[in-house]
Amino acid sequence: MKFGIFYEHSVLKPWDDRSEYRVLQQAVEQVVLADQLGFDQVWEVEHHFLEEYSHSSAPEVFLSYCAAKTTNIRFGHGIALMLPPINHPARVAERAATLDLLSGGRLEFGTGRSATWTELAAFGCEPDLTKEMWDECTRAVVKMWTTDNFSWNGRHFQMPQRNVIPKPLQKPHPPLWVAVQSPETAVQAGERGMGMLGVTLGAPLDYQQMVRDYRRAIRTCEPIGETVNEQVNGVAFMYCDEDDARAKAIGGMAALQFGVRAAHLVGVGGIYPSPAYHAHASAAPLRNRPGDVVGPVREGTPIGDPKACIEALKWWEEVGVDRMVFLINTGETIPQEQVLNSLRLFAREVMPEFTRAERAEAKKAAEAAAREAALRAAAGVPPTGGTGA
Repeated sequence: MKFGIFYEHSVLKPWDDRSEYRVLQQAVEQVVLADQLGFDQVWEVEHHFLEEYSHSSAPEVFLSYCAAKTTNIRFGHGIALMLPPINHPARVAERAATLDLLSGGRLEFGTGRSATWTELAAFGCEPDLTKEMWDECTRAVVKMWTTDNFSWNGRHFQMPQRNVIPKPLQKPHPPLWVAVQSPETAVQAGERGMGMLGVTLGAPLDYQQMVRDYRRAIRTCEPIGETVNEQVNGVAFMYCDEDDARAKAIGGMAALQFGVRAAHLVGVGGIYPSPAYHAHASAAPLRNRPGDVVGPVREGTPIGDPKACIEALKWWEEVGVDRMVFLINTGETIPQEQVLNSLRLFAREVMPEFTRAERAEAKKAAEAAAREAALRAAAGVPPTGGTGA
């Protein structure tokens, strides 16, 4: 299992002239440290007009800035809103490709359609059509990246023949993902050969059937792109401290702040009867089951000391999740140095528990290569790739 961090860029009231500046600058410092510690990815949402909950309306700008300060961590555009009234597909393709070039081929391209009336109504989006728009526009962006003579005459947008530039560095294109909140979308992700980007803050059991359905669907997929991206990405809160009780108190407080802000969102399904959306708000209350801890620190939530975090993440591993990304500090509720220390402790004590098999395989391969090299040298045979001249 691989690990990353995830941003909504929550900015809690009361605001001052530098509130958003502080949130963004502290997030950059966290990303730089995560890169140094070996975290695999950072994801950032695209949201509009969602006061306090998310001030992240230009994720590609934030991620490009981070790309200039990092070396290895991958950048999840998670998600690009694939709705022409919000983003023309050509502009999405151009911005995402530029991010891939600037980052040296580190883009993970997440797609979706928004779930709040606040956003959709502001841009004049018809909720019943958003899933069709997402499907059409995602297919179009892939073609923009892989052909020099693109034209489109679809239901939701039209475009005369043009060469959409630049093209991404990754060939044939960056990995494709779709935001998944429901069993239906999990199947649709699999059918299209896309990664399942879980965006529901539930417990592992909430994902279990969706992961099974996704794995089954992807076996017979018709890829929307030129490659299949069979990966499942889950999301949870995370705070790691040497003291378990202190970790739960501090991390639980940050998680609670997220829930309070999310409760004010106006989900499409709650006010607009549409077959394209479920009837619950986009941030519906989490279900509790026997064995769950009531409140934000639920089963499968890596908030606690290293041992508790490992136990929580084992649940996700058993369900079949390949990657986990973490909300680490909603609204800067936790002092920055404590957040950085949490990342350091997690990387030192928790991450190695989930990379042992990978490291063992790498060690075995290195030892085999060394033995082969020694044998070739003893026999006077040039190293592999040598000419013998």
